[in-house]
Amino acid sequence: MSCVLHGLPLETQIPLIDAHIHLDLYDEVTRERLLQELPGCGVESVIAVSMHLASCKLNSALAERHPNLVRPAFGFHPEQPIPANREIDLLLDWIKRHAGEMIAVGEVGLPYYARQEALEQGNPFELEPYVDLLEKFLVLAKETGKPVVLHAVYEDADLACDLLDRHGITKAHFHWFKGAESTVQRMAERGYFISFTPDIVYEMEIQELARRYPPEQVMAETDGPWPFEGPFAGQITHPRMTSHVAMAWANLQGIPSEEAAKTLYRNTRRFYGL
Repeated sequence: MSCVLHGLPLETQIPLIDAHIHLDLYDEVTRERLLQELPGCGVESVIAVSMHLASCKLNSALAERHPNLVRPAFGFHPEQPIPANREIDLLLDWIKRHAGEMIAVGEVGLPYYARQEALEQGNPFELEPYVDLLEKFLVLAKETGKPVVLHAVYEDADLACDLLDRHGITKAHFHWFKGAESTVQRMAERGYFISFTPDIVYEMEIQELARRYPPEQVMAETDGPWPFEGPFAGQITHPRMTSHVAMAWANLQGIPSEEAAKTLYRNTRRFYGL
């Protein structure tokens, strides 16, 4: 099956891995089409992160149907209301029983955007329940020996780093990260990984981060189905867009695109133990 973007065939000799995608958020028809297209696009596998228990179960089923292509991570996305204690217990119990299936604990983290929206509207926002829930997932990651996939940006990343330190977590992936220089330095020194989305092609903030973060600690992701702007406007977000991430990162690093793709691929395999 051919792989076409902007009307041009993608001829990538180095395989690609989408290090962070929400397969469960695509409609079923689109999702199955994307999965069928991946081999023809040179995409070896995708890390399918979960939003809640229902998406954990869906990602588990997708991984069973598409072994080695879909690598599921199980967690609870923080940009949504905290569930009742009983629901949290059900989720954690399910993950523990299916820990052998998961590549990582994720997506988990802290609700930066939900909190900002509430505060802008003059509404109170209680962060502590999210911190407590994140700690439960970090304990789970430690117990299972799995990496953790984090949604933690700006000042939330500092709190996440504190929690990682507290629980002795060393394998952490901050996806689509944005933050202060001091936070970037702290994360880099601790060996944490970050990943770039297709907005590296047109966002100066992301390009600056990509220039200075250690090359051996970066990966490529799409965070699909989240839509992108610039040359991707109006397109369904597809894992093949990781090739554009690789090319943009190559330009920023001043290295050949093939070398960049190989580095991103090897980093992702190493981080996730593939």
